[in-house]
Amino acid sequence: MTQTMEYIYAALILNETGAEITEDNVTEILEAAGVGVDDARVKALVAALEDVDIEDAIEETAAVAAGGTAATTETGEADESEDEPEDEDEEAAEEAGDDDDDDDDASAEGLGELFG
Repeated sequence: MTQTMEYIYAALILNETGAEITEDNVTEILEAAGVGVDDARVKALVAALEDVDIEDAIEETAAVAAGGTAATTETGEADESEDEPEDEDEEAAEEAGDDDDDDDDASAEGLGELFG
């Protein structure tokens, strides 16, 4: 059985401690945890994370998780009023900001395909 999340956790540990995410560092953490290391998978992980700002990815994921569910009323119906922009300026700003998300989405998709 192949472990997937252990590789991601190793990268998160390195990021949290401020250490560089390298093949040697990831391998060292995996070995310390008793995980059988697949060198090709380590190499692919490091390459996939090369242009990813992990802190931004974590914040973006947390924001999606927090805002991804519609608030419900006491009757259980979704309250959709919070999802609508209050004015056209906010809507235009949101649309303008969507262009930057394409690169982040591509990185996340590539990482998902790597371990999917």
